[in-house]
Amino acid sequence: MSRAFDLKDFKLLAETRFEKKEIHRGYAMRTMHLDVGARTMKEKPVSEEMKAKFVGGKGFGLRLLWDATRPETRWDDPENEIVVAMGPVCGNTNYPGSGKSLVVSLSPMTGVPIDSNVGGYFGPYLKFGGWDALELQGKAAKDVVLFFDSNEGIVQIFEAPAGLGVDTHVLAEELTVAFAANEAERQNVSVVSAGSAAEHSFIGLLNFSLWDKRRGGVRVKQAGRGGIGTVLRDKRIKALVVRYKGVAQDSNKAADPALVQRTGLKLHRE
Repeated sequence: MSRAFDLKDFKLLAETRFEKKEIHRGYAMRTMHLDVGARTMKEKPVSEEMKAKFVGGKGFGLRLLWDATRPETRWDDPENEIVVAMGPVCGNTNYPGSGKSLVVSLSPMTGVPIDSNVGGYFGPYLKFGGWDALELQGKAAKDVVLFFDSNEGIVQIFEAPAGLGVDTHVLAEELTVAFAANEAERQNVSVVSAGSAAEHSFIGLLNFSLWDKRRGGVRVKQAGRGGIGTVLRDKRIKALVVRYKGVAQDSNKAADPALVQRTGLKLHRE
């Protein structure tokens, strides 16, 4: 790391509080819409029809993007969205791969919708605050860091401080240390960011972090398709940070936990 940052280095621009919501059978039945230009957050309900027709992260992401854009919307228009969506199995530790999220946006490379799946802890940590998806829309006037505290029920928009790292191998660790309560809590923080390549090309990817206790540092997984990292930087979003403590074996309250466990064991063996 180039230097150590803590929360006093981040200028608060906006804050919204939300009521935590229990997951029921894998769904929270609501999504979060955040406009970084207007600095506003709102909650949107998920209908039973949407849940039935657009099952999972990819379905939710494509549906939300469809509703947000018009046929003439371009990738660098403020109304283009980055949607991070988490399916009903997300965060269930009995099932391999359940840490994944689906990211959807209009691609800078093709101009049409793209989806990319990614690991890391961001999706589950956001899910357990009571959300099925996050929509990011608008463009910030200056670089911002978005913080989601899934335990306290707070969304904050901070101005990115001068000197903050650019590339993920520096930035993700700086933000993990800054937003963790202490060293032991670093595993409860996950960061989404895009490096300097996203500012100079259409193929920028998104990096989703997790804290590796054995290594004592950050590891990252990539949403590597479609150039969605380029969209993130075009919106002047420096990073997303989520914090959550309390992951349990059945945090997403599966309808049949025993069946999920048996299926997960079978998949793991395969």
